[in-house]
Amino acid sequence: MTRPTNLLFIFSDEHTRDITGCYGHKTIKTPNIDRLAARGTRFTSAYTSCPICVPARTALHTGTHVHQNGSWDNAHGYDGKIPGWAHRLRDQGHRGMSIGKLHFRSVKDDHGFDPEVIPLHIVDELGDLLGCIRRPIPAERGNIRGLARDLGPGPSTYADYDNNITEAACEWLTTRAKADKKPWTMFISLVKPHFPLICPPEWFKLYDPAKMEMPRLYAAEDRPMHPVIQGIRRCMNYDDFFFSQDQVKLALANYFGMVSFLDHNIGRILAALEASGLAGDTRVIYTSDHGDNLGTRGMWGKSVHYEEACAIPLIMAGPEIPAGAVNRTPVTLVDMFPTILECNGVAPTAEDKHLPGTSLFELIKHEDPERVALSEYHAAASITAMYMVRKGRWKYVHHVGYAPQLFDLQDDPGETVDLGESPAHAPVRDALERELRKILDPEAVCAKALADQAAKVAANGGERAVRKRGDFGYSPVPGQKASFG
Repeated sequence: MTRPTNLLFIFSDEHTRDITGCYGHKTIKTPNIDRLAARGTRFTSAYTSCPICVPARTALHTGTHVHQNGSWDNAHGYDGKIPGWAHRLRDQGHRGMSIGKLHFRSVKDDHGFDPEVIPLHIVDELGDLLGCIRRPIPAERGNIRGLARDLGPGPSTYADYDNNITEAACEWLTTRAKADKKPWTMFISLVKPHFPLICPPEWFKLYDPAKMEMPRLYAAEDRPMHPVIQGIRRCMNYDDFFFSQDQVKLALANYFGMVSFLDHNIGRILAALEASGLAGDTRVIYTSDHGDNLGTRGMWGKSVHYEEACAIPLIMAGPEIPAGAVNRTPVTLVDMFPTILECNGVAPTAEDKHLPGTSLFELIKHEDPERVALSEYHAAASITAMYMVRKGRWKYVHHVGYAPQLFDLQDDPGETVDLGESPAHAPVRDALERELRKILDPEAVCAKALADQAAKVAANGGERAVRKRGDFGYSPVPGQKASFG
């Protein structure tokens, strides 16, 4: 039985796994995350449950897959009706508090946290309604051009928000963390390195744009021709507004700088934990909601199941966690629910025992590279449902109504060769499709998502009204209004 301890859960937004020193990147400066990995266990095959914000966060908090919770997109926000791990902690007298971005439906809902400090939720309790229109998808998102326009070193509301989140976390650790008699969980949710690609100058200066390497597979002839991927790229057409290689490199330098800014804030939080005297009785988890394509294959943002967007960093450190260890077990955000309960010493309910996740404590003891991990996408710009199955060396992506994709991540970690229609790989492909169908019915889930999204659009004035409302690019920080375009 794992000894109960406190849990400091640090969550970032849009941090691509491989843009981290401990995951092998030679340029990025992430000394605090790297030190955390050195004293803990690093998971090399961790994935988001959905490569977009709101569904990923609902999966994390409820321990349920997207097709189970119905949080299909950035308009179907979590309303607290499905019990989350914070509810379970509270029911047993443990504190589960949050500081920062939650991206749930509304501050009015009960999400189980005690308290929610400076929370960020979806815009106007409605979120991205435009993303519910998928057939036909909008030809272009109105605020896409803002990624290239809002680019460079300077101040940003997101950097200010992250500083405020960090200060609030440090203050609680310093002055109030010792007051709780039972183990607590603090969920600290930072927004960087999510765009806008505006980096605080102190961190931007660490990276010379001229020395940044161009993204892989960036040339037009190297980009995948799969119709589902092409549809996403046409709608999420960020790259149309980067007019030169210099601008692309400037974008990457800003992203790298924001990752180092994130790392700096993680360092501040971990220092406050040490200063509190509770570090020896507190475990730490660091992970992210999803990654960012960062120009690879001519794509920016997330919304696909390539490693850049779908794979996430995941590090766990503290009492009874092996130091300097690497774990190859495929895991996803649904595994956080049982992990958090076990860390705090809270027994799962009968209902919880039917959830799909497994505690990381168990997976650390029994590494299983052949475990199946699922991610799915039903959100903005997708003309059909997309499901990813990771097992062993293989990644299978099932597109309802379209050809599948298959990648050998052992021999082709950059996913440059799609084996989805290779006759020689039909047995592997068929076996992985069977694994998918053990979990869900791909066609039925696709139809359910589209129906729920159509109902959401109808309930908000219909397609014309939703298109007129437009796109706000990214969620504003608390106290600010969204800027629609």
